Amino acid sequence: MEKNMSDRNGLSQRAKNIVPSGTIAINARVFEMQEAGTEIINLSVGEPDFNTPEQAKQGAVWALEKNKTRYDKVPGLIELRREICRKLREENGVEYEPDQIVVTNGAKQCITNACLALLNPGDEVLIPEPYWVSYPEIVKICGGVPVFVKTKRENDFKLTAEEIGEYATERTKMVILCNPSNPLGTVHTREELQALAEACVKRGIYIMADEVYERICFGDFVSMASISPEAKEMTVLINGLSKSIPMTGWRIGYTATSTELAKAITALQGHITSHPSTVSQWAGVEALKSCGEYTAMMVNAYRERMEAAVAFLRSEMPEVSFIEPKGAFYLFLDISSVREKFLSREKTEEGMPYSTAFTLKLLNEEHVAVAPGAAFGVDGFIRVAYATDKDTLLAGMARIRDFVKRY
Repeated sequence: MEKNMSDRNGLSQRAKNIVPSGTIAINARVFEMQEAGTEIINLSVGEPDFNTPEQAKQGAVWALEKNKTRYDKVPGLIELRREICRKLREENGVEYEPDQIVVTNGAKQCITNACLALLNPGDEVLIPEPYWVSYPEIVKICGGVPVFVKTKRENDFKLTAEEIGEYATERTKMVILCNPSNPLGTVHTREELQALAEACVKRGIYIMADEVYERICFGDFVSMASISPEAKEMTVLINGLSKSIPMTGWRIGYTATSTELAKAITALQGHITSHPSTVSQWAGVEALKSCGEYTAMMVNAYRERMEAAVAFLRSEMPEVSFIEPKGAFYLFLDISSVREKFLSREKTEEGMPYSTAFTLKLLNEEHVAVAPGAAFGVDGFIRVAYATDKDTLLAGMARIRDFVKRY
């Protein structure tokens, strides 16, 4: 009887199964050191360092002045959904109607909504390694089973059609593709996407195309939904305003899907959060209408920082290889060359991954914060975010160089 009462009063199995973010130890240490007065060069944060542009802010001011603060439709303001459709048509070459768009409280809710709408208990979801930290946990929350796909370093860890064939089973319901990639900074070509789409369509596998970084691209970007009508029907397009406008704290994401799936997502969202803040949505309307030049300025700055960091790596750290960045604002550095010497000289906690021990030691000694590759499912790497000014970035890179050279 006591055991049964304890089970009823305790946490759910769902909550017990969730693994905290792999970057939590780093972030906790950063806050602790900052509170003690230590200045940290933080290259771990996946957030633009640019402010929300004035045009978007004025959209919110207008909404407040006009008292546009009441409940609205669950899938979002019709004005915003129309602007999203225009954006997708003009920038990505793919046609959607407003009733196929659902506006959410950020892209995380997009992913959760879609998983809730599509996954039955036990359905498998293919997640290429390395992956964004929340993908497997959201899948588990929604009753699915994450299946981690071992991608190849020689292919810059980009998922291939052959790997889908190798890992797919009769229980596979979905594959998640982050393009441009967090944490890699890679971008799939049209030919690569075509092969992936054909592999998924043939097997009836949904494609969750997380394209939140699509505007931060240093070459051509192709949306998965534009590959073919068949691919579009099977694609759950995930996007938002956090990275490309930037509007992180405004919490505006959106899905573009088939009408049937959009209706299901709307029904679910209606019982969970309803719609995002109406004021944020009006800011989003103006952002999509008027902030193209601001985004272009921001992307040019990212490109300049990326090129400076890559030049530094090639000249100052030739012993450290890296994934060639094509988009987003991340560098994925291979620190395996110093693994043996690091582990032989440093005492680490039992069970702690090498990359986590490396990043903690780097933080404590050089006061530079980066994200460990283990958080993304691939040990032996660190992720460096260049969402900071060039001088700070290069200062941080110099400290990483000095730290690596000690081993």
